[in-house]
Amino acid sequence: MKKDIDQLLESRNLDGLLIVGPGQHNPAMYYFTGGGHLTSAILVKKRGSEPLLVHYSMERDEAAKTGLPTRDMADYSYDDYLKQANGDYLQAIARVHRQIFSDVGIDSGRVGVYGKQDAGITQAIFTALQSLMPDLTLVGEYNDTVLLQAMSTKDTEEIERIRAMGLATTAVVGQVADFLTSHRVKDGILIKPDGTPLTIGEVKRRIDLWLVERGVENPEGTIFAIGRDAGIPHSTGNPSDYLSLGKTIVFDIYPCETGGGYFYDLTRTWCLGYAPDDALSLYEDVLAVYQDSMRELEVDALCKDFQKRACDLFEGRGHPTIQSNPQTQVGYVHSLGHGVGLNIHEKPSFNKYALESDRLTPGVVITVEPGLYYPERGLGVRLEDTVCVGHDGQIGVLAEFPLDLVLPMKEG
Repeated sequence: MKKDIDQLLESRNLDGLLIVGPGQHNPAMYYFTGGGHLTSAILVKKRGSEPLLVHYSMERDEAAKTGLPTRDMADYSYDDYLKQANGDYLQAIARVHRQIFSDVGIDSGRVGVYGKQDAGITQAIFTALQSLMPDLTLVGEYNDTVLLQAMSTKDTEEIERIRAMGLATTAVVGQVADFLTSHRVKDGILIKPDGTPLTIGEVKRRIDLWLVERGVENPEGTIFAIGRDAGIPHSTGNPSDYLSLGKTIVFDIYPCETGGGYFYDLTRTWCLGYAPDDALSLYEDVLAVYQDSMRELEVDALCKDFQKRACDLFEGRGHPTIQSNPQTQVGYVHSLGHGVGLNIHEKPSFNKYALESDRLTPGVVITVEPGLYYPERGLGVRLEDTVCVGHDGQIGVLAEFPLDLVLPMKEG
């Protein structure tokens, strides 16, 4: 949690952190500011002190809403720095950064860098800044970063915000189910009132509309894939494909709060009208692993142990997995889950490379999402829910939705 950041910085031998980029759809910046319309901002935190947020003048009111100590970029006399740098814009902005560090009491040491900004611009500024401040080391982290570690456990407010996203998400999934089953069927294809076939593209446009109506965003898109595409885990679906009876549809939806806030993640697999025997068999295997995984979850357990358990169960049912063949593209080809928060994928991790710290600690929010994929057979099945390990030790799905495979259809 955020309260752990100073301790985490100390454990990594970091004297502070620097975050750059916009206030929205920038998880590191959002974590401290709560979002807001900040086109480009600089946040510097010295270990043990409050962060300083530096903003542009036009966004001073947006910056003030964060409740953080702020400074206006206009206070840094950019024109004076530009003269000192003989008109070199890069050197001038590097001098601005140096002064910001000085204002928070950092003139040397190790500072972790985070945020979203053009890679070339960022590298140029940081290289110039290092030249101006030889006693300062800017440190990039990979995978197990200070911020991802802090974000991996949520406080009660964060959990409730994710739950609210879940309620919005399941409501839209229900609308999609109702929309599909309201159509009549002709020759095994869903038909619109004008007599033309219903397509995946039209369904996905409805999904976007219904999410917007509930005040949430869909920045990463939606997976709504049928037949062979359902057998490719992250195939988003062909917009021109018709909605046909009896084919598996993988529907993976992962919207977030407006402005790039907290995500929710849910997947259901549907067959319209009926499920052929091969689809039903695959679904029953996935459902069994889903149910077993949910039963076995316990506080402080290692996440990678659940991945091994899932692989063992699927192999026991005759399916290839990445445990026995890391290169397999059929069967069980991904990990059992991942953390969810300001990033759609964050810590803790369930894969074989997961760390000792990747545990079901109170406050973590994770997905449980076993799946099986056989694209050449036109089959894919995945079931996914977002699960919270509560601070009271209780573990459960944040927003329930039926796991049914078949959606009954009208005929005629």
